[in-house]
Amino acid sequence: MSEISCEKNAELRLKIVEFAEVLKREAHLLGDHGLDEQDFYQSGLFRGAIERIRGQYSASMKEKRGFVAQVLDHMRFGGFIKDWASAGESNRHDYAVTLNSDRTAIIELKGCLDGNNTNIFERPPHADEFIIWSVCSNPGADPRHNVWSGIHTRLSAEMIDRNQRIDGLVVWDWICGTAARPCPKLTLAPDRVTEVGQYRLQPPCIYLFPATVPSPRNNPRPRINTLDDVGLLQAMQTCFGGADAELHQVQIEVAHQGAETVRTTTISRGGTVQKASDPTPIRRS
Repeated sequence: MSEISCEKNAELRLKIVEFAEVLKREAHLLGDHGLDEQDFYQSGLFRGAIERIRGQYSASMKEKRGFVAQVLDHMRFGGFIKDWASAGESNRHDYAVTLNSDRTAIIELKGCLDGNNTNIFERPPHADEFIIWSVCSNPGADPRHNVWSGIHTRLSAEMIDRNQRIDGLVVWDWICGTAARPCPKLTLAPDRVTEVGQYRLQPPCIYLFPATVPSPRNNPRPRINTLDDVGLLQAMQTCFGGADAELHQVQIEVAHQGAETVRTTTISRGGTVQKASDPTPIRRS
């Protein structure tokens, strides 16, 4: 049982760790810097180069946005949505999708869900649906850790503390289903692939959230959305061949324990509980 059906490639992770050690040990042999080993490491050249590369990877959203654009275009051309548009830098969200029902679905694009950026979102007033989409382009990342960190540690606390309703979460990118992140959906049925431009995509991992914001006094255990409630997720499920048994239900229950507000998060898939938390306090510094 797990928060998400896919998992990290342990062999790849080991190779990444081993290569990192080799790089640290032998970096002074690379390039034409003209420094001996001691001066090279004391100069800060190695650390500066690593930080620059890290910053370039972290800051670039071009590939992620290109991926999302191709997916939404594919859905539009196939008649699964009516239209979509980038929300622009002046908004606190990333995309607005017009569904075939003329409802408006808003997408907030996130990375691997385990960072503080996950906490930064705002559901706009005109949203009929509000979706978080996690595009984690780090092949060495652990999807199970990231999903749990995102849903329980970050998103559930923000929903309750700031009264922010999230209708669902999509965890899906071009690394899913590759050797870096094996997916049992393809292991059991390799033909469950949809070609979108240069990408070969398996069905997305979809998480249905509570239909209303949990509240200790008035709404401690709200019902969970169904796929019929969230048109964008239903369109994704239909377009890319998802199965009902693969849908995740996220139950968030909130209560008072003494002076503290606590929430319990439970993720189910196929009618079976995959992971559940203990009652966890919501704390703000």
